[in-house]
Amino acid sequence: MTLNDAAPTGTSGGATEAASGTADAVNDGTAAGDASWQDDVRAGVRHVRDLESLPLSPAERAAAQAAATRHKVRIPKAYLDLIDWSDPADPIRAQVIPSPQELAEQDGELDDPIGDHEFSPVPRLTHRHADRVLLFPTYQCAVYCRFCFRKESLTSIGRGYTREALEPAFAYIAAHPEIREVILTGGDPLSLPDKALAEIRASIEAIPHVRLLRIHTRVPVALPSRVTSGLVGALQGRLMVTVVTHFNHPREITDATEAACRTLRHAGFMLLNQSVLLKGVNDTVEVLEELCRELMYRLGIKPYYLHHGDLARGMAHRRTTIAEGQALAGALRRRLSGICNPVYVLDLPDGGGKVPLGPCYVEGRDGETWRIRGQDGEVRAYREVVGG
Repeated sequence: MTLNDAAPTGTSGGATEAASGTADAVNDGTAAGDASWQDDVRAGVRHVRDLESLPLSPAERAAAQAAATRHKVRIPKAYLDLIDWSDPADPIRAQVIPSPQELAEQDGELDDPIGDHEFSPVPRLTHRHADRVLLFPTYQCAVYCRFCFRKESLTSIGRGYTREALEPAFAYIAAHPEIREVILTGGDPLSLPDKALAEIRASIEAIPHVRLLRIHTRVPVALPSRVTSGLVGALQGRLMVTVVTHFNHPREITDATEAACRTLRHAGFMLLNQSVLLKGVNDTVEVLEELCRELMYRLGIKPYYLHHGDLARGMAHRRTTIAEGQALAGALRRRLSGICNPVYVLDLPDGGGKVPLGPCYVEGRDGETWRIRGQDGEVRAYREVVGG
């Protein structure tokens, strides 16, 4: 059993998680010297009842417990320690402390906001795009973000990793030579022990047509102590490896996260970041500018995507309008170098994939002449000149 296998199936999510799961991962492929991350998990919030120890008012605590009963709660101590409890609008707190607003669902919000299930030909795999697939080795996480677009699956599916559960997915990948890239997601794949990660990597790299292993993870942000030499060794092999982190606010960038990202870079892994645009967390140009600069200049992570908030249930209070997002993206384009700029995207609910939302600088066209707005706001004529 691992930290991801600790929760039995049931509807209460974090309220029903077993207390013994985290300790067992130390004995399941994790070297003794790399086990401090387990202490970080144990010392944090792992159950609804752990919310009682937080500096919340009685009313806030009762509301948080009600929301956590609906959707799982888990917060490692390292991330919990970043919260400024004197600030009710603290951006770290807003991402992980359950809120009663999560229970206020709106018309149009969805259980499966990006169409994972519709494009799942076998269990634990989504094949939405021709050359790549999503693989779900676990449906559980080291930290449960309140805005997560898979929050319904993470609450209702209590299964962690077993090799047998992934065999149909491995067989599917092997039978489809057009697949060049396998994306480990979930859940958080890096919350698994080293032994499991090594098994998954070996199974994927044994398929000759797969070229790249991509890992989507919040671990370097919320549980940086998990990034160990054992974890790196479990992921190294034939495949090119890209790690896509999930930093949303510059306050998440610490000495510990810097050390974790340096370890991943020195292993030869490419590092990208995808953020979610969240009202009250990072919806100002000043916050996004600092985040993108520090990601690139301090952590060596290329800002990759800035996601418009998906239609996850109970998240209307954290979604901005698309127009607000476009204005922020335009302001970032003016302030940051190209290498620091993420692409503002919307992941379409019907499985249509991620589409750039702009801003658009094309004002119009007359034959071969285009009217294009520069970053200074001035519209200029640009005439195409092409060969016959």
